[in-house]
Amino acid sequence: MIPQLRVWHERHASAGLTVVGVHSPEFFWEKPYAKVVDATKRLGVRYPVVQDNDFVIWKRFGVRAWPTLVLVDRKGLVRYRHIGEGDYEATEAVIRRLLAEEG
Repeated sequence: MIPQLRVWHERHASAGLTVVGVHSPEFFWEKPYAKVVDATKRLGVRYPVVQDNDFVIWKRFGVRAWPTLVLVDRKGLVRYRHIGEGDYEATEAVIRRLLAEEG
């Protein structure tokens, strides 16, 4: 999913899209902050990534699986959710529609 998030960030940031990665670790060795920083640098991630070691964000958005993509509109309402890889064209269509809406 990171490659597609990178594309959307580059393609739509100037139109108002904010991509935020959320790292919710599956294993104890994924929890250290330094490992998350190293991974984002190594993978060339240029959008913010927050660390969710206690799964607060995970629970708030009702996530049940990795990866889960959630689109939140300008008012803070969840407007789209996709679990797993794929369906990128449909997701981008929703991104474009949400960006076209007036705030």
